[in-house]
Amino acid sequence: MNKRRRTGSPDRVVGYIRVSTDDQALGPVAQKSALSKWCDVRGATLIAFYEDIGVSGGAELDKRPGLMAALDALAEQEAGTLLVAKRDRLARDVVLAGLIERLAMKAGGHIESADGVGAGEGPESALMRTLVDAFAQYERALIRFRTKAALAVKKGRGERVGEVAIGQRVNDEGKLEQNADELRAVARVLELRKVGYSIRRIADELNAEGVPARGGRWHKTTIQRLLDRQTG
Repeated sequence: MNKRRRTGSPDRVVGYIRVSTDDQALGPVAQKSALSKWCDVRGATLIAFYEDIGVSGGAELDKRPGLMAALDALAEQEAGTLLVAKRDRLARDVVLAGLIERLAMKAGGHIESADGVGAGEGPESALMRTLVDAFAQYERALIRFRTKAALAVKKGRGERVGEVAIGQRVNDEGKLEQNADELRAVARVLELRKVGYSIRRIADELNAEGVPARGGRWHKTTIQRLLDRQTG
């Protein structure tokens, strides 16, 4: 017998915020405001929101702890809506956007955009969402092309280029330095791994202990990436 897919309440909303290093046109405060207004108009409850700050819209899922936490929250909180301010906050990659939509459906929810673009279940709405995803991917390609020279200059100056690893942060001069709080979290991960904890159990333990995490909570993919970086 096939199990019936669980469907969360559409009035229970999990918000997702993403800001990349290349595109700061819509900051986290503005995005959160858009999510709150959308919920207020519809009488929905924004039960939680998660962030990926400094993360490209083309980044793979294992580099998006905030997004993974948001998807987990859909199922855990019986929410039916994953809300973004604009569709391109979800992803700037057509294939990745489709994958995220399938994961949201698997968790019992669906994706909404606060700007209303592509809203609805009909074929026209689905086409609009696909077009938005395609243009977002095109814009990402333009951004990468235009900033290539600037990144080369920053690298030559010793400034940060690319993802900020857990245990590091960017100072006011744009250079990397150690993040003491995150280094303590890294040490805890290594400690738990040494005594035989599985990847999933480590994530659960850190969340239970209230250890601060980027994106709001620890996810097994984040732990795996952290351990790979430590042993690589």
